[in-house]
Amino acid sequence: MATKRQRRSDEIKDKKKKKSTKVLYFSLILAGVIALLVFFFVTLFNALFPPVDMDALKKREKHLAVVYFSDPQERFLVPEKRYIYIENDSAHQAKEITKTLLDGSKSGLVNTFPAGVSVKDVKVDDAGTASINFTKSLTKLHPGGSTAEMATIYSLTNSVTENVSSIKKVRILVDGKELPSIKGHISTRKAFFLNRELYVPSQEGNS
Repeated sequence: MATKRQRRSDEIKDKKKKKSTKVLYFSLILAGVIALLVFFFVTLFNALFPPVDMDALKKREKHLAVVYFSDPQERFLVPEKRYIYIENDSAHQAKEITKTLLDGSKSGLVNTFPAGVSVKDVKVDDAGTASINFTKSLTKLHPGGSTAEMATIYSLTNSVTENVSSIKKVRILVDGKELPSIKGHISTRKAFFLNRELYVPSQEGNS
């Protein structure tokens, strides 16, 4: 028969054993929670900030393109040389050129698109028509007037068709829909062809 001291000793050992087991379980649970949180935040970080493919960035090259802005009177289109990224896909290349126009002139020419306009996407069909889809800000922010609308339409059309050989015509869309006109002066229900008659006279003489 166990003595009182032995029973007391066994109880103490049993308590220590239970305490160690609790500490072990708690440590395992805590480690699991920490691992889960780390996994969650790493996944969230990667989703918000995807890793940059440095090799792909290094491979992206730029080439010299000629885009068109307006003269101060908005009568003629004036060329401006800009370096833009080379894209293998004609729709992506047209989008790069459009974004360059939206960024505005770097040489003091008159911009043909108002600030705040952005391009959503570009699609090119088999006939070589590029449908360039803008946000509603194009019609909301455009100043209007036949000369301003003409400058917008043909700075876009000429810049895209001259730089992307597979594109022959340009159609302007807003939110994916056909646009009656930008601001009520020139119909945009049809696609537009390159128009060299709008170039400054000196440019015409050199062409």
